[in-house]
Amino acid sequence: MKVVDLHSWQVDAKTAVRIQEDLASRVSCKGNPVNISYVAGVDISVNRALDTATAAVVVLKYPELYPVEIRKLSRRIPYPYIPGLLSFREAPLILETCQMLNIEPDLLMVDGQGIAHPRRMGLACHLGLILNIPTIGCAKSLLCGKYSVPGNKRGEFREIIDGNDTIGIALRSRTGVKPIFISPGHLICLQSAARWTLNCCRGYRLPEPTRLAHLAAGQNNIKIVDLEIQICKS
Repeated sequence: MKVVDLHSWQVDAKTAVRIQEDLASRVSCKGNPVNISYVAGVDISVNRALDTATAAVVVLKYPELYPVEIRKLSRRIPYPYIPGLLSFREAPLILETCQMLNIEPDLLMVDGQGIAHPRRMGLACHLGLILNIPTIGCAKSLLCGKYSVPGNKRGEFREIIDGNDTIGIALRSRTGVKPIFISPGHLICLQSAARWTLNCCRGYRLPEPTRLAHLAAGQNNIKIVDLEIQICKS
C-alpha cells in the first residue's frame, strides 16, 4: 500500500494537537464503498513492560471473509501514551506494516476511533487520510460523546452525540453482547460504515477483520492456516 507522508510523527503534544486539528478538516465522511473484494483489519498489541508493540494487518476476501494475507511487525514504541493522541503512538508501526501487503484492500477496519474523537481525528481517520482508502473506526470503548443504550438485538443502535454533532453509533453487533462504537474514518458515511460493519460480523462482538487482526497481533508466528483453524473451531 502506498503511504503519503503528511507530517512528522516525532512532535510534542501541542504540535500533535495542531496537526490533528488541521487534518480533521480534510477527513471526508461521505461515500458508500461498493464492489468490495478485500477488507483489511488492523490492530496493535502493546507490551508495556518492554515498551514494544506488534502491529497486525489481516486481509480478508469478501464476502467469504476468509484470510488471504497476514502481515505483522514488532518495534519499540518511542512515542508516549497520551489520551487523544493514540495515532502518534501507533500509526507509524501500522503504516509500516501496511506497506508490506501484496494485496491492497478496498476497505480498512481499524480497532480504534474514527471521528468519534474530541478533535474528530481518531486513528482510523489518520490512517484513512494517509492511505487514501475508505476506513471505519470500530472501537471497543467510547472515547467521547454520549449515547443511549441500544436495544438488545443484533443491528440495533443509538447515535453517539458530542455537542451538536453526531459522531458515530453504539451498535449491537451480536444479540446480547455489549455494543461496539462505530464511526467513519475517511471516505465513508456513517450509514455505510454501520452497514459494512454488520456485513463483516460473523457471530462475534467484533467484526471479522478486526477480530482476526487482534488475534494475529497477540500471537507469535501466527499464519493464515492458524486463523482458518480458529475460525473453524468457533
